[in-house]
Amino acid sequence: MVSPQIKKIIESALAEDIGTGDLTTQATVSPKKKGRAVAVAKENFVVAGLEVFEAAFQCLDPDIVVRKGAADGSRVRKGAVLARVEGRLSGILQAERTALNFFQRMCGIATLTAAYVDAVGETKAKIYDTRKTIPGLRVLDKMAVRLGGGTNHRFGLFDAVLIKDNHIEAAGGITAAVAAQRKHLKKPARIEVETKNLREVKEALACGADIIMLDNMTIHAMKKAVDWVAGRALIEASGNVTLQRVREIASTGVDMISVGALTHSVRAADISLKVRGEGR
Repeated sequence: MVSPQIKKIIESALAEDIGTGDLTTQATVSPKKKGRAVAVAKENFVVAGLEVFEAAFQCLDPDIVVRKGAADGSRVRKGAVLARVEGRLSGILQAERTALNFFQRMCGIATLTAAYVDAVGETKAKIYDTRKTIPGLRVLDKMAVRLGGGTNHRFGLFDAVLIKDNHIEAAGGITAAVAAQRKHLKKPARIEVETKNLREVKEALACGADIIMLDNMTIHAMKKAVDWVAGRALIEASGNVTLQRVREIASTGVDMISVGALTHSVRAADISLKVRGEGR
């Protein structure tokens, strides 16, 4: 069962796709004809979004039944049967693309996240997402990150403090920005400050920042920052994080590594949905 928020997203996507009616399905498929479809993995990946996949069909036709063949968070190999969909073929065909669009993207995000998590294994660093998500789909993108073994950073501007370079410039410096933030807070909250060099790291620490972001720093600079902070604040590495260098970044001793690529440019997983008519 998906949340009301996710259901609304699905309903909007179905309305966008079907519009005033599916011209092809209306002409070629009897509304009474029943059948089934099988969702199959065309490559190896991490499964994410099966409930969303199911809900896409049931939002259109509550009588459609989806029998899951895998579990969210599991790793499947090419050829694995992910789900069997049974019911009126007209509903299956009309919801097919919407269901797959959500499912394939979520599996792609989870798979890429798992690759980053695996790459930093046995270090203390955790892989975090960012706000670089598809507008309107953030709840699904971040769900997929969790299913891939990653950790969600702030969901939006409203649920965590992150003083970035533009805030610092507008406020007149790190010290001024942190002071203004503390004055504004109505309840205790962790304050994160973005820094671009060791001087700014020292200033952020002196201001009592709880989390210090190292933005686009070299490996050498990250190591020096970790040594200087010495556990007095959490340290997040951000910027120019690739799968090829994430292990090296983690080896500096940072606590968090944020990766925008998990959601802003992910490749969808390859999944096919093949329909079979009644009696076939």
